[in-house]
Amino acid sequence: MRRIILVVLLIVNSSVLFAQGDLLSLVDNQPAKKQYITAAFKSTRVINDHSMEFLGKGVLDVRILHRFGLLSSGANNLYGLDQANMRMGFSYGVTNRLMVGVGRSNIGKDLDAFIKLRPIWQSKGGPWSMPFSLVLVSGTTLSTMPWSDPTRKNYFSSRMAFYNEVIIGRKFNDNFSLQISPMMVHRNLVPLATDSNDTYAIGIGGRIKISKRVAFVVDYHHIVSGLDMHTYKDPLSIGVDIETGGHVFQLHFTNATGLNEVQYLTGTTNSWGKGQVGFGFNLSRVFTIGGKKH
Repeated sequence: MRRIILVVLLIVNSSVLFAQGDLLSLVDNQPAKKQYITAAFKSTRVINDHSMEFLGKGVLDVRILHRFGLLSSGANNLYGLDQANMRMGFSYGVTNRLMVGVGRSNIGKDLDAFIKLRPIWQSKGGPWSMPFSLVLVSGTTLSTMPWSDPTRKNYFSSRMAFYNEVIIGRKFNDNFSLQISPMMVHRNLVPLATDSNDTYAIGIGGRIKISKRVAFVVDYHHIVSGLDMHTYKDPLSIGVDIETGGHVFQLHFTNATGLNEVQYLTGTTNSWGKGQVGFGFNLSRVFTIGGKKH
């Protein structure tokens, strides 16, 4: 009888051990949970251009863009600090994949608006993970300047311009992110009859992490067609992002004076090669006004 009880106990114990091992193997074989990649850039803009980054749902971003004059203007103009252009903008995260924004700049007294959508979000683990993000941006600008010749017949549509952009970006690791963004700008009214209404460009934006709160950023656009490149230049901006709690403070140098996509893509005439570069800064402050901050 004692032997029978001992055999039964050995069988039960073996069954328990086998079951535990089987359960552990099931846990080990569970597919990894899908994780979306965030913080590719410190804010929703690289410098001038949109970044692949988005606001969280219910988050409002209040952003001030400031561009001073050329450093080459000399001490009489305090190396450009006596001159300044500014844009104030408001962006809102409708969802984690959709945001909208409006702004106003003193150049051309432009009003602008945009919508930004992320149909593909870089992710890892789980089924259908994606190695990159795909972002679509569409926007419009409206000049409110008085007509240069009010005696002729002027059309409201002549005040308007539009742009469309596709951003393909990837966060390679915690220290490096890169994006490429083909863009098209359409202006209803151009300065000269020989000018094209459509301008095409390819943008490149990059971020290199320097420390936990500081990153080096580059924002460059090559004009492919639509402008006389003897007069106009490719906009290039380099700077650093400094994160301080809810603020992102960016210092940069750029040859672009424009403060929206239409302005800096079709209106940059300064050249880095000739030292025609100005100092500027962008200041972003986010507020959670609905739902949870992500």
